[in-house]
Amino acid sequence: QVQLVESGGGSVQAGGSLTLSCSVFGFIGPYCIGWFRQAPGKEREGVAAVEYDGSTTYADSVKGRFTATQDNAKNIAYLQMNSLKPEDTAIYYCAADPKYGLALAAADFAYWGQGTQVTVSS
Repeated sequence: QVQLVESGGGSVQAGGSLTLSCSVFGFIGPYCIGWFRQAPGKEREGVAAVEYDGSTTYADSVKGRFTATQDNAKNIAYLQMNSLKPEDTAIYYCAADPKYGLALAAADFAYWGQGTQVTVSS
């Protein structure tokens, strides 16, 4: 049974940094990790994706500020978020799927974590 557990959310002032972690349990074989977020009253949007070989994809809104990585040996993925803005405030989710080359589309990911709140104050 595949399980994803996020951690690292919290509150930070604008310009600050946070690192989210996503621990992956029960997944056999390589996978892509996607990071998504959902703000109140808005649709879930893709933020970043990192393949098992380290290839990454980012939404334009976070390019140059966020970095997604995967530690394959530990089955943990990270989302390093720098220069945070109030508009980054949302619940952040990690997701996993065995397919390679996924776009930042939530429908493409089969397994999801429970989400972690990130709040950025101005």
